[in-house]
This record gives sequence, C-alpha cells and structure tokens, in this order.
Amino acid sequence: MADSPDSMSAQGERYRELRRQIEGAVLPLATSVDGRHFTCQVSAHDLALQVGGYVVIEHEGETRLGQLLDLGLELVGGPEVGLEADHADAPLMTTMALRVVRGSGVVLHGDLTPFHDGVVRSAGPARVHAWLEHIRPARAELEVGELRLAPGAPFRLDAGGFDRHTFLCGQSGSGKTYSLGVMLEQLLLETSLRIVVLDPNSDFARLGQTRPGVDEAVERRFASNAGVVVRQASDQGSNRLSLRFADLDPRVQAASLRLDPIADRGEYSELVAMLERWAASGGSIPLPELLAGGGDEAQALGLRLRNLGIDRWQVWSRDDPGSVVDDVAGRKSRCLVVDLGSLPTLQEKATVSEAVLATLWRNRGDREPTLVVIDEAHNVCPSNPTDPITAIATEHAMRIAAEGRKYGLYLLVSTQRPQKVDEQVLSQCDNLVLMRMNSRADLAYVGELFSFVPSPLVSAATEFGLGEALLAGKIASHPALIRFGARITEEGGSDVPADWAARRP
Repeated sequence: MADSPDSMSAQGERYRELRRQIEGAVLPLATSVDGRHFTCQVSAHDLALQVGGYVVIEHEGETRLGQLLDLGLELVGGPEVGLEADHADAPLMTTMALRVVRGSGVVLHGDLTPFHDGVVRSAGPARVHAWLEHIRPARAELEVGELRLAPGAPFRLDAGGFDRHTFLCGQSGSGKTYSLGVMLEQLLLETSLRIVVLDPNSDFARLGQTRPGVDEAVERRFASNAGVVVRQASDQGSNRLSLRFADLDPRVQAASLRLDPIADRGEYSELVAMLERWAASGGSIPLPELLAGGGDEAQALGLRLRNLGIDRWQVWSRDDPGSVVDDVAGRKSRCLVVDLGSLPTLQEKATVSEAVLATLWRNRGDREPTLVVIDEAHNVCPSNPTDPITAIATEHAMRIAAEGRKYGLYLLVSTQRPQKVDEQVLSQCDNLVLMRMNSRADLAYVGELFSFVPSPLVSAATEFGLGEALLAGKIASHPALIRFGARITEEGGSDVPADWAARRP
C-alpha cells in the first residue's frame, strides 16, 4: 500500500533539512598547486562570493589576497541516508545529492608558494584598497571610479598603459560615452599626452568646459593642462571645422569626385593640372576661378562638382586662417576634438575623418605620442566600407593599428557594435574596456579577440548596470570590474525628451 501524501511530505522535508545541514557544514577551503592559481569550495548557503570579487586565503599563518575568476554550482554525492516508509520493515536507503559551490581564481598578493586547504573568505573593501595602494605604479595614475565588488575602494588606471591600443565597447545606454569622457578628462588632467578625437555625435563638443560644482583646485588644474580645442562646422570663427580640397590625398580627391584615372582620364588629368595651378598660386586662387581658366574638361569637371553637390559642402575652407589638417599637422592644440557631428552630410564626415587619419600617419615621423580616439568606430573604420573614402580611412586606421605604436600613435577605438569594426584594427588592441552588452554573439566575438581576459568576467557584461565595466590589459593592475565615477566636464549632445511616456491625466 502506498505511503500517504502527508507521510511523503514529511519525509521530503526531513530530507531537505538534513541536506541543508550537511551543505551548510561544507568548509570554505582553497588549494593551489603552483602558488599563483587556486581552486576552492564553499557552501552554497549564504554565499558571499561573486565572480570577479576578492577573497582572503589564510594558511599556516600566511594571508593571501585573491580574485575569483569562476564560480559554479556542482552536485556531488553525499552520504547514504534512510527514509522511513509507512509499510516497510526497514528505512529506504538513498544517496544524498549535495550542492557545493566550486570556484577558481588567481593569487594577487602574498606568498606565491603552493598551499592546501587554506581557509577562504570574502575580502572587505579596505583590504582590497590597501593592496591597490601597495602596488601603485610610479607613472601617472587615472582615478576613474571604484571597484564594483569592493565599494569605496578607488580604482586607478596606469596612464602608461595607453601606449597600447585600447578597445571600448558597450551597447547603447551602457554609459559608454560618459565613461570615455572620464578617461579622457583624467588623461588631460594627469598626463601630457596629446589627444585627437574623431567625434561623430558631438558628444565631446564641451570637453573643455568644466561642470558647475567641480572642486576649484581641480578646475584650475584642468584649465591649465587640458588645452582643448573643438573644431565645429560653422559659418565663421577661428575654430571653424574647415578643409581645403588640396589637403586631400589624390586618391581621396578622385574618390570624392567619383573619377577613375583610366575611364575618366580627361577629367582626371584636368583635376591634376588644376591642383598644380592652385599650388603654384600659393593656394590663393578660388575654385571657380581655377575651373573657369580651363577648357572643356574643366567645364566637365565643374559640372561633376555641382551635380554631386561637392561645391556646396559646408566644410570647404573660405578665408579661414588654417584647416583642420593644419591643426593636426602643426600640433597646435593639446587636445583637438574634431566635431564630425556638426557636419551636415555623411560624405563630409567621411572625408574629414580620412583627412585627419591620413595627416596623422603622414606625420608619423614626428614621433610625438598621440592618442587617436575614434568614437563610433563602426562609422569611421567599418568591417565592410560602403564607399571609397571610408575604405581609404579604414586603411589608415589599419596602418596605425599595425604600426602606429612605434611612431607614438595609439588608438582608442569605441563602438557599440564590435563585429562591425574592422577586425584588423580590433585585433591589435591590448586593452579592453567592456561595458554592458546583451548580445551573446558580440560577447563571444569580444571574448575571442581578447582571449587573455577570463571568459566568466566577459560573460558578466550582460549584468552590468549603467557606468559599470570590465577593464583589462596594460591599463589595469588586474582584470577588474569597476563603476566609473563622476565627470569633470560637461557632456556634449543631448537625449530625446522622454516626457511622451508620462502618464496622461
């Protein structure tokens, strides 16, 4: 005869209570066979450990600080227990399945010799902060926020790590642009590194303007050190974003006019002659006058300019004292923000991006350390360029990524779509700043490119909140989960008002 439901429920409750008691008695122990990496077991009940978090390991009077890089629940065989049955002469025997948390990690500080069965427990923020203070580098540091899993423990980047290319990615709404601003502000405040920013969305148009309420001492230091110049499209002004047609490389000139040197050999030859006349005049002859001085091919070239609307581009230099190319080549500003977002057409944005990258590469022999920031890089150096000018700009980005470091050209590439950025650019990046990413495909791609970063930390990006990130590479003392801090300067751009979602009366 079957057991009654009440009897089965009582047996189940006794089983669960016994299992809980046994699982709760699991000792929190860690073992290392090489002194640098460890494995551990802890109870699944009242679990205080997290992937990316910090632990203290105590063994034979030695205390070590470690970081957990992986954590998971396992089922292990437990003791054999008996369950009473209503109509049985003896209890029913069954092997209990126990849930145990097992993890692995690295030893960050302490005696780097093997150990067995060291007691492991969560490390408090003060302990982690003390370690970070102990390992501070001699070079400039950039305080960008605090550790996500040790709140209150400030986290600083090694400024010298930016002599490697850096990749920043995060989906829309992750705080990517804000966080990039924090890093740029700290570089301007604490170092003398020259910075050139290609800014497609006008997000850094106010990078030189400090926020109200910023500490006066910080404000004075920033004003003294930053030297930010923002070139924007406008009708006039000393910082007008302008470009001369003659500033462009011959390939770009032809590409902008959709000229083929063979199929359009007449117009192409006239273009070369026109630019030679322009150069001989010292750049003083206006474009209409140059075209008027030619024959039929010059007239055809003029028609092409007008039909494509190129002659009406806002970016062309008028009586400007210098173009953006002059600013880049002459190193006239400590930090140059090229506000591409202020230009009205995609063609103008692509042309200016190409001109800036080409100028940086052409003047690489100067060997002046320069951080080249390409925001929304999927528009500037995409994996599949859709027009010839963007394709040429991508080539320049690839050259800087492959060979730029020996000339002092360091990339900081930012995007929300990593798979849409040229892979040869991303594969040369040694630093990673990863913010919230919900796409598993994008995270898998990032994990493959940055295989030195523990995969569980990369996977954690789906759970990041606003302004939270994983930092790894030469800029970070260790792969760290952080929360970015406050900005010094004003954010550019603006969000679309969301009052349309308010409850109607």
